[in-house]
Amino acid sequence: MLAELTHRCPLSCPYCSNPQELTTISAELETDQWADIFRQAAELGVLQLHLSGGEPASRRDLVDLVIAAREAGLYTNLITSGIGLTPKRLEALNDAGLDHIQLSVQGVAPQLADWVGGYKGGFERKMHVAEHIARLGFPLTLNAVMHRHNLDDLPATIELALKLGARRMEVACVQFQGWALENRSMLQPTREQVDAAKALVAHARKEHRGTLVIDFVPPDYYADFPKACMGGWGSTGLNIAPDGKVLPCHAAETIPHLTFQHAQDVPLAEIWYDDPAFQAYRGTDWMPDLCQSCDRRDVDFGGCRCQAMAIAADAGATDPVCRKSPHRGLVDALLEAELGAQAQQDFIYRKPPASV
Repeated sequence: MLAELTHRCPLSCPYCSNPQELTTISAELETDQWADIFRQAAELGVLQLHLSGGEPASRRDLVDLVIAAREAGLYTNLITSGIGLTPKRLEALNDAGLDHIQLSVQGVAPQLADWVGGYKGGFERKMHVAEHIARLGFPLTLNAVMHRHNLDDLPATIELALKLGARRMEVACVQFQGWALENRSMLQPTREQVDAAKALVAHARKEHRGTLVIDFVPPDYYADFPKACMGGWGSTGLNIAPDGKVLPCHAAETIPHLTFQHAQDVPLAEIWYDDPAFQAYRGTDWMPDLCQSCDRRDVDFGGCRCQAMAIAADAGATDPVCRKSPHRGLVDALLEAELGAQAQQDFIYRKPPASV
């Protein structure tokens, strides 16, 4: 389960997966409401809890939330930019039983990283936080969101992960939802960059086997077949938005005909098993004939419904990145137009949520 504790964040990353309409501070769940959701999640069968945002360190009660999650019996992973994590706070999180930290980086060169994150001095602060994470012995994943402007720095990014003592690295090419969709023409890598990255990751996995696990999330638009988004809609994981809204995936609200219930109003198990939004694309019965008859039906489960909505304006359509999809031409046309014209000259940065 991904718990998006807040949409507040000191960074303004233009690829942020948060929705463009950010949840206000006053709408965020209280500590005891989150604690109750954690208990319900454990009873439902959830084992791993990812504490995310925004920046979860923006919550003053972060330590209390970790304690509540551990009391519920959940494995806890903090997904963070590092900004807001002082040595004292990291020690408190360690004492509270936090199991793992996933630290994001926007680049390996300070100027590039700070430009992408929209936060001057952010890279330097991250490196200081990483030192304290290592000193305390937290298991660390380095989350490197890759795109046109930093994908060529992948070798140096892998070296940074090794230097920081990360056990795992996520080479996560931008997925075009949320703010990334607004900035697609600025972020889209070239095919040459993607091919080089694939070869480099394959080599690095062999070279660093036993030291660093490297997960690679390739760009969807260059794929021949879609990924099994979320392991299949409503089958493996769920997201809780800052206001308690329960979602099958982080971008599900972009599908206009779906409505979502709140965990503080309806039991989590009832939402998981019975909510029409979770049932909408669960399994395979909803699929168009092309997907129903495909030998990959039970491999990718139809791909991403939010991507189908974003590109084909139909959440029930075959994922447009699939080479078999009648909508594949839309993806190819987008690539040609955005990599050719380069109309967008600068990032549209994620805006902070309102304070009330």
